[in-house]
Amino acid sequence: MTSLFPHLQAGSNDHRPVARVSVAVERGIDRYPDGLAYALPAALADVVIGERVVVPLGRGNTETVGYVIERQDGPPSSDIPDQAKLKPVLRRDREGTGLPPDLVALARWMASYYCCPVGMALAGVLPAAVKKAVGLVSRTLVDLPLEGDVPTAPTAPPTPAAEGGGGEGGAEGPPRKVRLSPKQRSVLELLRSLPANERPIELRTLAERAHLSTPAPIRGLIAKGLLDARKVTAVEAAWSGEALDAPPPPELTARQAQIVDAIAGTLDQGFSSHLLFGVTGSGKTEVYIRLIERTVAMGRAVIVLVPEIALTPQTGGRLIRRLPQCTVAVLHSGLTAAQRHQQWVLVAAGQAQVVLGARSAAFAPVPEGRLGLIIVDEEHDSSYKQDQAPRYHGRDVALRRAQLSGCPAVLGSATPALESWHNATVRGVHHLHTLPERAPGLRLPKVEIVDFVEEVRARRATAPDRRVHLLGPRLERAIGETLQPRDGSAPGQVLLLLNRRGYANYIACADHTCGWMMQCHHCDATMVCHLDARVRRGAFVRCHHCLSEQRLPEKCPRCARAVTVFGLGTQRVEEELARKFPSLVPGKTMVRVDSDAMHGLRDLHATLHRFGTGELRLLIGTQMIAKGLDFAGVRLVGVVNADTAISLPDFRASERTFQLVSQVAGRCGRGSDPGRAIIQTFNPDLAPIALAARHDYVGFARQELAERERCGLPPVTRMVRFVVRDRDLEACVAAAETLANGLRQIARGLEGGEAVRIHGPAACPIARIAERHRQQVEAIAPTAVQVQRLLAAARDEGIVRPGEGLAVDVDPVGMM
Repeated sequence: MTSLFPHLQAGSNDHRPVARVSVAVERGIDRYPDGLAYALPAALADVVIGERVVVPLGRGNTETVGYVIERQDGPPSSDIPDQAKLKPVLRRDREGTGLPPDLVALARWMASYYCCPVGMALAGVLPAAVKKAVGLVSRTLVDLPLEGDVPTAPTAPPTPAAEGGGGEGGAEGPPRKVRLSPKQRSVLELLRSLPANERPIELRTLAERAHLSTPAPIRGLIAKGLLDARKVTAVEAAWSGEALDAPPPPELTARQAQIVDAIAGTLDQGFSSHLLFGVTGSGKTEVYIRLIERTVAMGRAVIVLVPEIALTPQTGGRLIRRLPQCTVAVLHSGLTAAQRHQQWVLVAAGQAQVVLGARSAAFAPVPEGRLGLIIVDEEHDSSYKQDQAPRYHGRDVALRRAQLSGCPAVLGSATPALESWHNATVRGVHHLHTLPERAPGLRLPKVEIVDFVEEVRARRATAPDRRVHLLGPRLERAIGETLQPRDGSAPGQVLLLLNRRGYANYIACADHTCGWMMQCHHCDATMVCHLDARVRRGAFVRCHHCLSEQRLPEKCPRCARAVTVFGLGTQRVEEELARKFPSLVPGKTMVRVDSDAMHGLRDLHATLHRFGTGELRLLIGTQMIAKGLDFAGVRLVGVVNADTAISLPDFRASERTFQLVSQVAGRCGRGSDPGRAIIQTFNPDLAPIALAARHDYVGFARQELAERERCGLPPVTRMVRFVVRDRDLEACVAAAETLANGLRQIARGLEGGEAVRIHGPAACPIARIAERHRQQVEAIAPTAVQVQRLLAAARDEGIVRPGEGLAVDVDPVGMM
């Protein structure tokens, strides 16, 4: 009988099994959380944990890539089948695709904690660009042999064979005569003339410099032994890391120096976690840089996480400028595939002292034992949460990575997540460090809350106007005074925030008695109108959930009357600004910053650069402009509507509103002028808005945590959210009921299970997306341990199987 694996036939010592390994295949297989067992042949005896290998999977022995996550040498254990019955590992995958052991351990923790197949967790750690070897090229380097090894060449004319590159045999003895063509002699002369630092030289480069139309003469010299050649591989990509202009290093305040010394004192003491709470502009970044300097001086590397790709140019520029002796690698999804592969290889080779990026940079392949510090800036930001499996939180993964690597982790924010604040002030998990004042020379901006209802009344009383104005009189005046000051001072720049893109978020019949409103055919959500001069009527409608698009209807489908659009969006604000302020020209002096206008990372970086140079006077955008940006020229920040998130059916709505208002207000006053922030709202008395205006995070946290404790909600408790999805409503409801009942039954059998609460099933706030109905079930427990016990038991019994029909979100940050 023919073997399925002829390269692993018995009888060859190189292919006899020497060990057993557990391999996590890159498939959504959740039944084997510890991987699949395979035999390791002697030819692969040096395979280590973290290597990527090819194994046979299933009855058809389909060649499948996976990761070695465990290795067991010696006699079989009782829980593993007889070694002779195990399928063998076929071969290694391409070199350079393995993972350090601490990343394997991190992925296994993610698979367990976030309830996803371990192979899927590992697949999410290694970028696709690395797996596919994007940008990997092979080159031939050539050089002269060692002196004395070069055969002498006569002046006789060459033979045709010599020109084509054929070699001549001969026994060992005195230097032999070889025939060379004029082209080959010129190549040798060129090589001898090159300085030592330019050799070896790439084969094709040598051919170009020797004015050869083909490299055949050089290959002929290699075949004759007149040139040495070796192949090398490298990842190549167009890449530049420009540093932005930055002032000289400032002198640390006493408080900053105290914090730097306190955290630096833990750099060689294993894992510890620190929460750096400092108001906007208090100098948190300077603390980070000083800690990076001390860590690098110890010969170790640092990972710096930022929540948005938009923040990498400014943060990266500062790091490059302040740390010229360091190599700063950048890892995030906004790079090209070749760039991402290049930067990954740079880190894996131990050539980067600092790694900067968004949440995926937490998986940077820093060599084992070299990671010395992890910094998570703006740690409160919801962008750190992955919205697809594995649904991990970048902040929590960074903490776990630091724990596995035995190094400190620093979380920084002006508005910490309530989870982090609770862990620091109540549970004592984090060491708390505070910077309550802005850096010397900077003052917190004056924040004014504007009741927009009163603004509308005042406008109508003084100048009757039937048009909708999104800018109230006070904000409108402030914009004019900032752009063209009446006192003769230099003009300032303006940031306007509206966390809603598009032109208008409601399309309806103009006749109120009709009642028709346009909804997406595939989702239970309204369509949003977007302006676009390239389409008919200059606008189209889009669903922001399934991304389906249609023409803007001309007439109501019910009564054939006219259709009107109303509501607000960044495009509508941009239109109003251009109408009221002639100096603001879209694209020239004013730019809209949202996911519709920015068509890629290059657009975003170019826009921020133009704003930094003063070419742009005003930016209107979504939350992309609300965090981390530091421009000294910004004197006015306006929030067009602070209420966009406050009424959402999400228990984090108040926290998110407070953070957004506080963060965007903190973008001004970064120069000598303290700046001014104007917050328009229909609810001026709401605590999150009023406390944000007073820069009172501690008061807000105290009040909000008390409310969460009263309701039994995170962070006082821990939560996991299950979302059941199906095209058939009845099937969706039935599956959700089965899940909820199964979870209740499991909870009753667990130790302390009586404290676990199962809510639901119930329809999600958006009950249908992309033609799939959605039902949610929530499990809330006093501790994370109880949640994990519930999940583990549910997976073991097959009640919870994450996949297309079921999403499992541990520690959710959004409830929509």
